[in-house]
Amino acid sequence: MSPLISRRSALGALSSSVLAALLPARPARAAMRVTLAVGGRAAYAFRHLPLTVAAQLDFFRAEGVEITWLEFASDTLALQAVQDGLADVGAMGYEATLRPQEGRPAVRSLVLQGRAPQLALAVSARALPHFRSMEDLRRRRIGVNEFGSLSHAMASMALAQAGLRPDEVDFVAVGEGVGALSALRSGKVHALSHADPVMARLEQKGEVRVVNDARSMAGAQALFGGLMPGGCLVATPQFLQKHANEAQALANGVVHALKWLQTAAPADIVRTVPPEQLMGDRGLYLLALARVREAISPDGMMPDGGPETALRVLSALDPAIAPRRPDLARTYTQEFARKAKQKFSA
Repeated sequence: MSPLISRRSALGALSSSVLAALLPARPARAAMRVTLAVGGRAAYAFRHLPLTVAAQLDFFRAEGVEITWLEFASDTLALQAVQDGLADVGAMGYEATLRPQEGRPAVRSLVLQGRAPQLALAVSARALPHFRSMEDLRRRRIGVNEFGSLSHAMASMALAQAGLRPDEVDFVAVGEGVGALSALRSGKVHALSHADPVMARLEQKGEVRVVNDARSMAGAQALFGGLMPGGCLVATPQFLQKHANEAQALANGVVHALKWLQTAAPADIVRTVPPEQLMGDRGLYLLALARVREAISPDGMMPDGGPETALRVLSALDPAIAPRRPDLARTYTQEFARKAKQKFSA
């Protein structure tokens, strides 16, 4: 037998793993790295749920992207981090894209997490035990997450539907979780416009009576008069152009999570979410989840008419927005979510 034939026979007898070890190693693909600023995770238990699922189930890692997480108490602080270049991408309410600031970079939504704001307006059972109508809130104090936030806009819309002007009540910025609970329980405010877990805890103990509920699709459309976008991922147009691969990887991870959430059992969701995000009470979390689940986006796409509804609502809260009406087409892009939707058949 010739040496050549003998060598071939020997190589053929080698296992694939051994043979692979003898061949030159293929260089590993460098992971993409993104810094992501999350706004108000503690104040909104479910707005960032798709983001949490994508991280916990390694959907982002599967797309080749590694994330450095920056947590901020509010959307305002998360937005500043993106605009100042401390973060590449932000997770916050879509309304952040509608307030262009002179000298500050604009941001654009690249994938939607929620298709409703997941907010509720409730009155204190102790401060207003005989509440009958919104008229009873005249000259009362209403707590909101922060001034100019969607919780502020929601309360203003609810008042307007009852024929009340925003200046006929006193709005108080109460912040997230602990601050909001304390403000209502101490009597600092007589009503509260906020999200879960705050509202769920107050409802469970009978401390409030919900008078406007935008945690469901029907409730949100009845209050806002149309589809109202909720949480999303935003980035500057420059980032989306220069780092399209990273943006697509993020959109893929979120949409993969959105599809998983469409069929996941509540118990599976609870097992996936980190214990510190379960509102301190598994049963309460499941109860609140059932109420807001339909508000989670099914595919990451911006709903038709959503930006118009958001602009109308925020303009009613801040008349200064109308004169400098933003170009809505520049506040979001469907490009990344559409590709992700096709990839995962969402």
